[in-house]
Amino acid sequence: MRRLQTYTSLWAMQPHDQSGVKLPYDQVCEMVAGAGFDGMAIDLGASDVAVAHAVRPHMERNDLTPLIVAFPKTVESLEDTLKMAKDFGAPFVDVIGQVMPIALDDMVPVIETWMEMSDKIGMPIQFETHRNCITNDLYTMLQLLDRIPEMRVCADLSHYVVDREFWYPLSDHDLGLISRVLERSDSFQGRVASRQQVQLPLDFPQHQKWVELFKGWWREGMTSWRDRNATGDCIFLCELGPPEYAMTGPDGKELSNRWEESLIIKGWVEDIWSDLGGDE
Repeated sequence: MRRLQTYTSLWAMQPHDQSGVKLPYDQVCEMVAGAGFDGMAIDLGASDVAVAHAVRPHMERNDLTPLIVAFPKTVESLEDTLKMAKDFGAPFVDVIGQVMPIALDDMVPVIETWMEMSDKIGMPIQFETHRNCITNDLYTMLQLLDRIPEMRVCADLSHYVVDREFWYPLSDHDLGLISRVLERSDSFQGRVASRQQVQLPLDFPQHQKWVELFKGWWREGMTSWRDRNATGDCIFLCELGPPEYAMTGPDGKELSNRWEESLIIKGWVEDIWSDLGGDE
């Protein structure tokens, strides 16, 4: 059976909106589960292992599946995170590698070593398209994908829209580059960016062209996922980060309600999935 599984992020829930209030973990998990999310990502860049263990019982009580997001600063340090994620019952570890060689030839053995760790421990990994990490640049990422056919991707395309400063409308050439990433992507993240801003409020009129662009990419990515997978879970993470990801006004308050926006994105993705055939 193929299923869509929607997640949000603990990082995105601290705070969850422009009130600035940080809810305790039990209330966060009740809120996330009550909204119909299937899981929640624990970001070890925004928090730490102690936080992961603290929130775990509240997630289990609310039947939320944990997804571990790792920021390994050394090649060796990913091993402990993989073991922890396996114990937590995570579907995979989302790797945002802080080991960042300059040369492609030096990047390849880093990626391959992490993949060997993954196979040895029995915990799948995906490499997120993300700035300030080993997959920082779209062009380098495409070369890595060519060099390492087994490398799998978690697609957060907001980073590459900013990274490349794509003009709108995107050229066929640039759209083709993104399609190459989506063809290797096994999960997806929900955030809408423009060429200058990594996270846009969703309902501003001037942002609608970017909203439609990202909705099209999510459809393309999930279509590709379904073509490649007869069974399994397609995981979509609605990850709307707090300031300074979220845009703010002169008073320092956010310009939109991220919790409400996460539910909007969740609804869009569920509609796309249903249109493609739904759970089956």
